[in-house]
Amino acid sequence: MEFTIGGRLEVRITPADVGKRVSVRRRTDNGGSGAEFTDVVGVLTSWNDGVVSITRKSGESVHIVESSLVAGKVVPAAPARRRGPAASFEELAAVTARAWQPVESEALGDWRLRAAGGFTRRANSVLPLGDPGLPLGEALGRVRRWYEERGLPAYIQTATGAEGTQELLSAELEGHGWRREGSAEVRIAALAPVGDREAEVAAVRLTREPDAAWLARYQRFSTSGPHVLRVLGSGPSVWFATVPGSGDAPDAIGRCVVDGRWAGFMAVEVAPEQRRRGLATAVMTALARRALDEGASAAWLQVEEDNEGARALYDGMGFAGHHRYHHYRSV
Repeated sequence: MEFTIGGRLEVRITPADVGKRVSVRRRTDNGGSGAEFTDVVGVLTSWNDGVVSITRKSGESVHIVESSLVAGKVVPAAPARRRGPAASFEELAAVTARAWQPVESEALGDWRLRAAGGFTRRANSVLPLGDPGLPLGEALGRVRRWYEERGLPAYIQTATGAEGTQELLSAELEGHGWRREGSAEVRIAALAPVGDREAEVAAVRLTREPDAAWLARYQRFSTSGPHVLRVLGSGPSVWFATVPGSGDAPDAIGRCVVDGRWAGFMAVEVAPEQRRRGLATAVMTALARRALDEGASAAWLQVEEDNEGARALYDGMGFAGHHRYHHYRSV
């Protein structure tokens, strides 16, 4: 990382660069053993009262005392991913939202308020793709009241880590006292290699609706109801995969939503005693082949940052990170 001009370190950023991607070097005190330097890359989200704030692609906010800066510059947006199809954040945000639709929604300017009886944060959070049409403080007040009327906590979903994502909004939410709860990574890949894998797909049964057995394996709700089925069944072309087991619940399940060139994978779950037998691969391969038959060519999925098993599986299938999303809760 090169900061120098003619061999000299220079700070070549100013408060006018808020909203741009920057790289900075700061001096850190190492307890008397001499100065050390740390580099930070991310979006410059504020520069107030002698404190510089930068949001990394992970969503983490780093606050730096201005006097500790020794170098800084504006840098280009992160390069395009080498694996997977070309995709903008705007396209993926719309596709992922259509794959997990709420029971109830309402517009607030360009924001979309979503509710589904509390079933998942994705279906019970604001999707802020644009301007709310009000000053931010007023918009946040409207959001709180809307969710209070429904007996739900107020969440706003933001994204970081790609061109056009919402580092500025994330920082502003933190400034208004909203707390980040949970993050996940959106990954993308070419679809054909997923469908071409060798897997025991003959054991996988595909249906248009989840049956009682499928729901018995799905672990993301405590009480079933119409709102759960509405969310699970939402999307342009929805498929459910089941690998039957010997008990009441299947050995493995999965869900896929086909939307134009995209196939989204979610709800891939395997019974604990049946793991490491290739069942998750079989489920995804069967769903990918059906999506290819419907004309899809690209794949996406969301994986939580602490799910090491799933991350390893998706690495092996060629999925690469595109951006991260976060849910901020009003406190």
